[in-house]
Amino acid sequence: MPVDADLTILGGGCAGLSLAAQLGLYQNRAPRTVVLEQRSSYQNDKTWCFWGDDSTPYARLADHQWRALHLINGQQRVLIDCDKIPYRMLKSSTFYDSVLADMAQNPKLSIQLEASVVKAPLFRQGVWHIETSQGTLTSRMVVDTRPLRSSSELQAVLWQSFYGHEIVTNTPCFDPACAELMDFSAPHSQHIGFTYTLPVSTTRALIEFTTFSAAPLTAPELQDALMQSIAEKVKGTPYQIVYSEYGLLPMGITQRGADAQPLDPSYIFSGLHASAGRPSTGYAFQRIQDWATRCASALAAGGLPKARAKDPYFLNHMDRIFLNVLRNNPHHGPALFTRLFSKAQSAQVIRFLSDKARFEDYLAIIRAMPTAPFVKHLFAGKALL
Repeated sequence: MPVDADLTILGGGCAGLSLAAQLGLYQNRAPRTVVLEQRSSYQNDKTWCFWGDDSTPYARLADHQWRALHLINGQQRVLIDCDKIPYRMLKSSTFYDSVLADMAQNPKLSIQLEASVVKAPLFRQGVWHIETSQGTLTSRMVVDTRPLRSSSELQAVLWQSFYGHEIVTNTPCFDPACAELMDFSAPHSQHIGFTYTLPVSTTRALIEFTTFSAAPLTAPELQDALMQSIAEKVKGTPYQIVYSEYGLLPMGITQRGADAQPLDPSYIFSGLHASAGRPSTGYAFQRIQDWATRCASALAAGGLPKARAKDPYFLNHMDRIFLNVLRNNPHHGPALFTRLFSKAQSAQVIRFLSDKARFEDYLAIIRAMPTAPFVKHLFAGKALL
């Protein structure tokens, strides 16, 4: 039967637009694709960071990059050398503008804004019927990138909660050549808490307070710690808040809601709530690009959409142990991260965190970690993840 689209992407966030962008590279070979997005317009609403050389997807669009990072734990300051693989920051507005401009050049790709899905898609006679706020749309395939309605529908070993302000100071306070990946010095928290500082000039920086905890935290719960973090960084210098962002990332998803298993392989899930993020860090942007590339290739060849492949066993096993140690020993968190970055070479840690680890990198990471807590969890009878 005739359909409105070959492929419908539910949700025009990072995962949905990344897939659309990859499909656009295939020009006429791309399936007729519609992206359904409930927002009315795109604005800068988040920031993505990743390590990458110039060949890394979207690296050349990065709004800023750093070739050195610091991890701070009390009086200890660890330098993370990323001269060859810079740490890059990409504003969501830069990404949105780029992808939407590319989509406009391909008549096979379209986006419907202010289009909310009002009922669960229905599969009938080989076609998906999607009822939206703008009417019913039929499609042969669906990629669902929407987040679950609430974190209660998702269970994870840990949750990464963060709240940040981009500030502009009256006088120079920052070194734009070096970011602070983790500062455990202040403020203090009952969870694993640290300050994350991304300076883009001597007077402008995004400062976030981040926690790893068993339960999600809201922006108001992080507010006091964030303001204390900013006060520590500016040391009395007057400043203005020009932008704010809040985020919540699952780290090691253990259970998803009842919709986790679609009725047909023509419908898949993707995005943060479908294990797009790295369990031990929450980094997701480049993992989403890798999935989008593979999924688009399958679709352009006339196949079905592909969900993200599972992580290699060894990587998944190491992440599981690391998360379990952090969950059960949060007071050890600062020391564990400090050891990780100080005992192993920067390049090895960066490759490990970027899913590009070699065998010798895994060995270096293992050697950097304290033996006792990791051996305990290695031989535990029941893993959390």
